[in-house]
Amino acid sequence: MPGGFPAAARLTTPAGDSVLRGLNPPPAASVALRLDKWLWAVRVFRTRALASDACRAGSVAVNELPAKPAREVRAGETVTVKSGLLVRTFRVVDVPRSRVGAKLVATYCTDLTPPEELAKARERSVQQLLAREKGSGRPTKRDRRRMEQLFE
Repeated sequence: MPGGFPAAARLTTPAGDSVLRGLNPPPAASVALRLDKWLWAVRVFRTRALASDACRAGSVAVNELPAKPAREVRAGETVTVKSGLLVRTFRVVDVPRSRVGAKLVATYCTDLTPPEELAKARERSVQQLLAREKGSGRPTKRDRRRMEQLFE
């Protein structure tokens, strides 16, 4: 056993060089992660199950093609997620090893969502707050103060 490693762990390249198997990390370009796991890791979805369900429903596309949950995502690809009326677009910068904190999300993806989409989502949330059930009567003092806070 020359070199201290069993022969099964040694490989030879076409040039005849001896290389140890399993000790060299894969090149950075080949690092990939399942789509559902990436969506969960960069906090697009709360759970991996929700990310998988969205992929199966056809709400997630990678490079403008519908994607299944097991599709591998690599750096440089564009991921589009449709949730309700909002369509969010992300560019994959890097692939995390596991779920990352909210402050670190920017190191793994870039949000390319147009400002018009974000404004549409904000407008919809305001409309939901202002909407009152028919027959619920006049707004209370508390309701009125909440509405005033929205417009300040």
